[in-house]
Amino acid sequence: MTVIKQEDLIQSVADALQFISYYHPVDFVRSLTAAYEREQAPAAKDAIAQLLINSRMCAEGHRPICQDTGIVTVFLKVGMNVQFSGTLSLDEMINEGVRRAYNLPENKLRLSVLADPAGKRQNTRDNTPAVISVSIVPGDKLDVTVAAKGGGSEAKTKFAMLNPSDSIAEWVLKTVPTMGGGWCPPGIIGIGIGGTAEKAMLLAKESLMEPIDIQDLKARGAKTRAEELRLELYDKINALGIGAQGLGGLTTVLDVKVKDYPTHAANLPVAMIPNCAATRHAHFTLDGSGPVALKPPSIKEWPELTYSPANARRVNLDTVKREDVLSWKPGEVLLLNGKLLTGRDAAHKRMIEMLNKGEKLPVDFNNRFIYYVGPVDPVRDEAVGPAGPTTSMRMDKFTRQMLEQTGLLGMVGKAERGAAAIEAIKDNKAVYLMAVGGAAYLVAKAIKKSKTLAFADLGMEAIYEFEVEDMPVTVAVDCNGTAVHETGPREWKGRIAKMNCVG
Repeated sequence: MTVIKQEDLIQSVADALQFISYYHPVDFVRSLTAAYEREQAPAAKDAIAQLLINSRMCAEGHRPICQDTGIVTVFLKVGMNVQFSGTLSLDEMINEGVRRAYNLPENKLRLSVLADPAGKRQNTRDNTPAVISVSIVPGDKLDVTVAAKGGGSEAKTKFAMLNPSDSIAEWVLKTVPTMGGGWCPPGIIGIGIGGTAEKAMLLAKESLMEPIDIQDLKARGAKTRAEELRLELYDKINALGIGAQGLGGLTTVLDVKVKDYPTHAANLPVAMIPNCAATRHAHFTLDGSGPVALKPPSIKEWPELTYSPANARRVNLDTVKREDVLSWKPGEVLLLNGKLLTGRDAAHKRMIEMLNKGEKLPVDFNNRFIYYVGPVDPVRDEAVGPAGPTTSMRMDKFTRQMLEQTGLLGMVGKAERGAAAIEAIKDNKAVYLMAVGGAAYLVAKAIKKSKTLAFADLGMEAIYEFEVEDMPVTVAVDCNGTAVHETGPREWKGRIAKMNCVG
């Protein structure tokens, strides 16, 4: 009988969550580096470079890869000969580990979990509870897999109850383009097939915890239908040309994972869950000998890249006018300098309510830019913690009113905008700029000062004013409504088709 002490499990979970907040899995770094080396689309190559530079900076500085430090998912395989020594339940031990990790003063992680999700949506202040799955298995050890899943990629989860005769590949290839770039590709797509609806979802999430090995599979060849499907989907998804951050390019997925389970004769449940460029997970085993400390990877695993965009246009946010914005071209790289306002979901909701009541907003947005961000708290001498963009499309329903009633000049966020937001941008001769999702620490280094201007009670969703120096962004929707998330993938889908024909 193996006895596992309560404190050993708690501390191991806490340490693992800190570890994955700043260390990408090595297999991911290697795969992303290979994608960078073969990428031909300039915008996508630029985005992947930022992801790799950010990843190395986080590994060296022990700060979060992404400002969205995720909701914790834990898979436990409990040996039948394992006994726990302590007063807490298994769930309570895991959650104490989460609590300890997310509130560690040396590396604060963002607290994103809200209780009463259909009601008041109040922050739990410690990122608990985790989502925990437990299996009882033969043996005398406890296997633990921890993951921190970002909300942007989780929001793109898809499920379908197909007919038994339907093509899974056809459904996937029809569905992936609807996910856009909001899940921050390049990443991994996990697919669960069979069982029941909830089992398919669990299979898809579990598959994301497996190592990236698609190139090894290609070399040896498929042995099962699931492996055949992986190879087929890997090639065909990348042939869609969606590319890094949805900008168009050669690599959309680094791997496709498939797990299946027997299902009812009348059903074919299929779940699809993407893992973003901030892929974070780790596995460890407790055997009763004490807590587990994961071994840090060698910094030599990361390529030595520097970021200096060629021909970038410097923009002074303190003096920019609408006539300046008219000359900005789709896909152009800008370096922002000056004062940048922030605000995301909760702040926008509150501002729209105030506008509808005829109330004056606490911040003047005329000729200003707003950054959709919820930063991590700063530590040491930081002005702000990791501060990458959040998914912009969630703000689409507020966009026209904000542009027309506040004089807002433009927005900075992540991924594509919907048709209504693009139309509002065009009508108001405004602009939408895109920062790279998953490069949060790199972005934060450009933020030199930060102060709270309004809605302090909203925490990370308050309105801040950042003072930025050479913050890199791309013109994603220009004043004429041209959207690079539409033109880029369309162009690269055609290019890839021609390459494949020649090949």
